[in-house]
Amino acid sequence: MKQIETTNRMKELVALLNQASKAYYQESREIMSNLEYDKLYDELVELEKKTGIVLANSPTVNVGYEVLSELPKETHETPMLSLDKTKDRESLKDWLKEKDGLLSWKLDGLTIVLTYENGKLQKAVTRGNGEVGEVVTNNAKTFVNLPISIPFQNRVVLRGEAVIPYSDFKKMNEEIPEEEEKYKNPRNLCAGSVRQLNSEITAKRKVHFYAFALIEAEGVDMHNSKECQSQWLSGQGFDIVPYYRVNKETIVSVIGEMEKEVTTFDLPSDGLVLTFDDISYGESLGMTSKFPRHSIAFKWADEIATTRLSYIEWSPSRTGLINPVAVFEPVELEGTTVTRASVHNLSIMEELQLGIGDEITVYKANMIIPQIAENKTCSNTIEIPQHCPACDGITEVKKVNDVKSLYCTNPDCSAKKIKSFQLFVSRDGMNIDGLSIATLEKFIQAGFIHEYADIYELAKHKEAIVSMEGFGEKSYENMIASIEKSRQTNLVRVLYSLGISGIGLANAKVLCKEFHYNMEKIMNTTTEELEAIDGIGPILAKGFVEYFSNEHNRQVVEHLLEKLHLEEVEESKTEKIFEGKNFVITGSVEHFKNRNEMKAYIEERGGKVTGSVTAKTDVLVNNDITSSSSKNKKAKELGIPIWSEEQVLRGE
Repeated sequence: MKQIETTNRMKELVALLNQASKAYYQESREIMSNLEYDKLYDELVELEKKTGIVLANSPTVNVGYEVLSELPKETHETPMLSLDKTKDRESLKDWLKEKDGLLSWKLDGLTIVLTYENGKLQKAVTRGNGEVGEVVTNNAKTFVNLPISIPFQNRVVLRGEAVIPYSDFKKMNEEIPEEEEKYKNPRNLCAGSVRQLNSEITAKRKVHFYAFALIEAEGVDMHNSKECQSQWLSGQGFDIVPYYRVNKETIVSVIGEMEKEVTTFDLPSDGLVLTFDDISYGESLGMTSKFPRHSIAFKWADEIATTRLSYIEWSPSRTGLINPVAVFEPVELEGTTVTRASVHNLSIMEELQLGIGDEITVYKANMIIPQIAENKTCSNTIEIPQHCPACDGITEVKKVNDVKSLYCTNPDCSAKKIKSFQLFVSRDGMNIDGLSIATLEKFIQAGFIHEYADIYELAKHKEAIVSMEGFGEKSYENMIASIEKSRQTNLVRVLYSLGISGIGLANAKVLCKEFHYNMEKIMNTTTEELEAIDGIGPILAKGFVEYFSNEHNRQVVEHLLEKLHLEEVEESKTEKIFEGKNFVITGSVEHFKNRNEMKAYIEERGGKVTGSVTAKTDVLVNNDITSSSSKNKKAKELGIPIWSEEQVLRGE
């Protein structure tokens, strides 16, 4: 490869890897698999070694991206570097030499730094870019197993991983009827949950915390041992990342034992971490420009199988998105037979250059999710369908956030209808029993159902329904009884059941409360009004407004509301003394149990509580007005008044 070609390839690799990192760390989504990322990263490392050239924005020298959110930012006292990695088990024997090490699971979640003072949790900060993280203290206090108070009274700083166990992740997905609405993996769900602006949402996601490193414990002798640190943390009430003590004689066999545990291990893991038990020795080794030398990551060498692509299945959804799914000749992977793998979107499909009959390699990401690793023949012959496979409507390629996807443009697409009705009758929607996908399909084909309101007119078709295969008088009566019962409902269920993109149950509750359970106000809101609500971003706001800007959608909703009896919500009669004011709360509280209680107090009186001080902030609440905290400084710079709790209670 000529020097210019090599440099151009390096630039291409840097751009691809940085784009993938930005999506993964900043936006909690994935545009390439871990295997593909590692392969491209290793190629870049080799080219940098070969040429001696390292580009300024190369991921080999940059730890991560600047965090982008409304959460407060904070600089870490000690930078958090990533770890060097290997897939060679034998090389770990040489790395350990004569020293003992601790081999632990490398959990795949979100790294958090916790600080305790006087036995109380004072601060929780995400890893962020390794130097600057986001303050998520309120959210951390909702973690399932995190101690808010510990016996030790001096200052403690530790690091750990926030994760959502597979068992909880599976339960959450089982409650979501729509396939495309289901969470993609525990890591992305955890990252989004921990970084929520509304800690109530975090609390519902069952986030767990597992400690893996003690940074500071003032006045405690840890006997120069990492294992001693772990045991001490355990004694303080923390769950620690499971580990094994190893040496060069035992490490390979222990890795083998841990490998057997992967498929049944409940915590998301993407490898192992080996660290020296001898703290002083590990620190004496220093670090490279990017990696500390006291620890190293071991990545599983994925079991890869070669097969042939049979065809691409185009799977339409209720939102119009048509997902490409690769169907290939059966192969055995990690103990199961695999025949399908999601290709996710057109961008990935084009990058793989897929064609019928291509020789492809497949693997299970983290030994669980089937993925295509490589296309060896790259015939690139797959044609993007011009018509929807469900309704034959015209398709359209759209590019959102630099990702190309295929959509059906037909508003009456049968796939959209069936899956929309499936969501509508679901447990969290209108909660109607007796209307399975198969039954809905029959009713749609028979012309009984065209829009949601038609479900409440099914009694008109009793004779035809009772005579249908699989139906009888009893099943008909049960279905009608469930339909009638669902007429008495609330606005939250209705709003969720409409299937508006991005409006899950939590956001439906937020919107109903924000607009005082007034559907007229909700239907006529603006993007500006929506974006002012915590947790509602510009993309969600735009989609919501577009939904109600469509005259057909409005008619569908109006017809539905005519069939329902909405429960009246008794709103607080408390005087709205803080109407129109934006508050930020910081520091410790005395008159309230916690900040959440103060937040509820302010919101009940019409105010809004956000996480960071901006030009839109009207009041910063901090009992320590003389504090030199970043929020106090920012408030003073912007001329924002700082109130004590007493002033909040007085309504000043």
